[in-house]
Amino acid sequence: MRMELRVCKHCYTGEHGNEQKTAITKDMVACAEAVREYKDLLSLDAVYITKVEAGDVGGSEELPINVAGIEDDTITLRDTQLVIEDDDDSVLVYPEPADILEVLTRNLDQINERTRQDVVVDISADSAELIT
Repeated sequence: MRMELRVCKHCYTGEHGNEQKTAITKDMVACAEAVREYKDLLSLDAVYITKVEAGDVGGSEELPINVAGIEDDTITLRDTQLVIEDDDDSVLVYPEPADILEVLTRNLDQINERTRQDVVVDISADSAELIT
């Protein structure tokens, strides 16, 4: 099973000027990094984290899945998504930040159940509000 978190690089670095989106993006990346560190406990083969540049239609993704949405009557590729591919090549895609955070934090809960270490990621109030 493989997992890839794909986020907008500019949101991650704060270049878009939206502090809330930057906080949520950084929280998603921090959670994915923790899941990657303990991936063996969840039987994950790999966890990829890809920061996509504006206008990048594919680039370095490990899992070649793209999600589109409609914004102002224009079809655009989603720059933030979580893609999970299981051993049967079935693919789940989560394009909404709330869903992404929910999946990642549930993975962290599973890790905590399987280890004696306390694996915690302190998320922002913005992210906490999304998943409660």
